[in-house]
Amino acid sequence: MDAPTEKFVALEADDTTSMRGCGLANLTWVGVDKEELRQRLMMPEYIRLAMRDCIKRQDTTAIPDHLLLPGGAVADMAPHAPMVVFINPKSGGRHGPVLKERLQQLMSEEQVFDLTEVKPNEFVRYGLACLEKVAGEGDECAKECRARLRIMVAGGDGTVGWVLGCLGELNKDGTLPIPPVGVIPLGTGNDLSRSFGWGGSFPFAWRIAVKRTLHRASMGPVARLDSWKILVSMPSGEVVDPPYSLKPAEENELDQGLDVGVDAPLVAKSYEGVFYNYLSIGMDAQVAYGFHHLRNTKPYLAQGPISNKLIYSGFSCTQGWFCTPFASDPGLRGLRNILKIHIKKVYCSEWEEIAVPKNVRSVVALNLESYGSGSHPWGNLKPDYLEKRGFVEAHCDDGLIEIFAFKHGWHASFVMTELISAKHIAQAAAVRFELRGGDWKDAFLQMDGEPWKQPMSTDYSTFVEIKKVPFQSLMINGV
Repeated sequence: MDAPTEKFVALEADDTTSMRGCGLANLTWVGVDKEELRQRLMMPEYIRLAMRDCIKRQDTTAIPDHLLLPGGAVADMAPHAPMVVFINPKSGGRHGPVLKERLQQLMSEEQVFDLTEVKPNEFVRYGLACLEKVAGEGDECAKECRARLRIMVAGGDGTVGWVLGCLGELNKDGTLPIPPVGVIPLGTGNDLSRSFGWGGSFPFAWRIAVKRTLHRASMGPVARLDSWKILVSMPSGEVVDPPYSLKPAEENELDQGLDVGVDAPLVAKSYEGVFYNYLSIGMDAQVAYGFHHLRNTKPYLAQGPISNKLIYSGFSCTQGWFCTPFASDPGLRGLRNILKIHIKKVYCSEWEEIAVPKNVRSVVALNLESYGSGSHPWGNLKPDYLEKRGFVEAHCDDGLIEIFAFKHGWHASFVMTELISAKHIAQAAAVRFELRGGDWKDAFLQMDGEPWKQPMSTDYSTFVEIKKVPFQSLMINGV
């Protein structure tokens, strides 16, 4: 099928400016014919209905005959870029439900999935499996749709990570190819979206931007993204309320190459999860934890991005991130008192202990270049500095994770405005953080924006181990 012909139309200056948030800043003349876009994205009706039916029944063993074409369909019936969209209608403020309706108009109702009704794992297990079943019975159109399928996620980084995690399960079963994923940014930070050229905010001229975004998603090149598995192992007697992204682990799979000795409890409780952007330990996670707790208990106080940022700033000050001296409270002293860091360098099987810098109050392990709503804390390092420190240029698909630290709120502020770089600690192919109590009863951690309070024992250590997931996620590049 031929690519749709673009029909260029002039935009008002305000419209052009507002589209920068969706990664469209370099476009002054935009426009895509609606019907041609539908032809490019929309799967044949019998396939759409069969997939929806299997998801609704949560069964792919028997697809009703009336939903299939006798003898199957030829490959030419397949669209150039069959696409499905997952939308979190609670994101994007008041635009969520209207955006959902707009997406259904541009594609088809059956290809737009409301995440409050259909979960990504249900789509993978039943919808995608239905498509594969029809293709396996000789339907060439279904076979081409499966091979060309692309996915867009309208939501924040957490929603994108949720979809990527569910698609990642296909690797374990050897079910290939994995559909690549693009982003319509509806969250607050949108660092995943920024990292792959989809912008950092929901544009005011969204009706124009969404149509153009779907067109770009149908043609954009595919890039790769590392993901990282985290294992939290703690004494079994400790009680923790983990975030949604951490699940109980069946086994304690700490790397045996590093002897934990007498610091490890005899009986351990473990949680595991996957992150795509960052894991942090310390004061920034404590502030995030306080903010999330307030938002959950008093949601009327957090009605939008501006009020959220004001409340967040208040927590930063009251909890000592900016204003409280180190020595006034053991909980506000440097992480050096409770933290040890071991790393594995690339192509190295041995663990190496790395010193925790003095007086740092937050340590971050970062996968993406973008962090904290578009900042670049690792910085654009010069070749001679990279060589001196034994670093390489950071990329999100290089199998390495960058570890850096913030000293306090003022230091973090200067880093986030890119006046200076963060305190560089290491680049690693695997990381193990060891937390041990004393004056500190709890530590605070967050993973891709989900914070939790981690209790610490004075008798045994809690271990947080990070290793690269053996397969990479596929992202559609919006640039």
